[in-house]
Amino acid sequence: MNSNLFFKMTRRYLPLVILSLFVMASSGAFAQEAAAAAAEGGEAAATHSSKTLMELFHEGGWVMYPLTLCSVALIWLTVDLWLRTNLKKMAPPAHLAQVQDLFRIGDYVGAYQFCKNNESYFSDVTRVTLSFAGEGHDALEGALYSELNKVNSVIQTRINYLSVLGVCTPMIGLVGTVTGMMSAFATLGTSGVGDPSKLAGAIGEVLVATASGLAVAVPAFMIFYFLRNRLQGSMNGLTEIVTGLFRKMPYEHLKGAHVGEEEIFAALPNWVTGEGAAVAVAE
Repeated sequence: MNSNLFFKMTRRYLPLVILSLFVMASSGAFAQEAAAAAAEGGEAAATHSSKTLMELFHEGGWVMYPLTLCSVALIWLTVDLWLRTNLKKMAPPAHLAQVQDLFRIGDYVGAYQFCKNNESYFSDVTRVTLSFAGEGHDALEGALYSELNKVNSVIQTRINYLSVLGVCTPMIGLVGTVTGMMSAFATLGTSGVGDPSKLAGAIGEVLVATASGLAVAVPAFMIFYFLRNRLQGSMNGLTEIVTGLFRKMPYEHLKGAHVGEEEIFAALPNWVTGEGAAVAVAE
């Protein structure tokens, strides 16, 4: 039993572990290549290639701090969205089986209560749709697809943050490039070409900042397109599950029924009720 659980957990989270290792490895590789390129010219190349990641981090300058925050946000969004776009997470089999059983015996109020007490995207869509059961086929179908679009919009908005990271991190690296070039030209203006080590250090900051920004941007775009396609497939599955659940609703027996607990605010116009009261008084 424990071995089966371990196998399932490994199969579920292995892609995330590989992706995280790829992000960290690509960051280190870009940074080391940038340092090596900045140190070309004899013995300096060997010295820069052996620098630790912490030394490269400090060499990149102040832009490494926001880039680090962006990389943490990238990993957090990846894990969060990987779970959110999983069809079994969106429509847990236990929730689906229980609601199907309640639908089979015609206990729509019980199905509503179950969905209200067990949170998931499937439960939310089913609960809202059930509240329109007494309004007829068109109203129920409109509520169903409206709620599905809402779920899709909520998750897609989160996925779009990956695109924001992919666009912003190269710009942050470019800011580090500009400040590093300013430092390099300032060093060149004060020391001339007689002290190449200072100039190489400034150029190293330029390359490390640029490479670090790209190291976050490239995985962010890759994950963005992957999760967007994964969401599309999961939404198609969720749509099929929910529409199949409501396919044979007995609308003629549910007409006018109020399945949900939401308060109904619409009432007869006050002038209609007022006329009724006036007639009663006159009689």
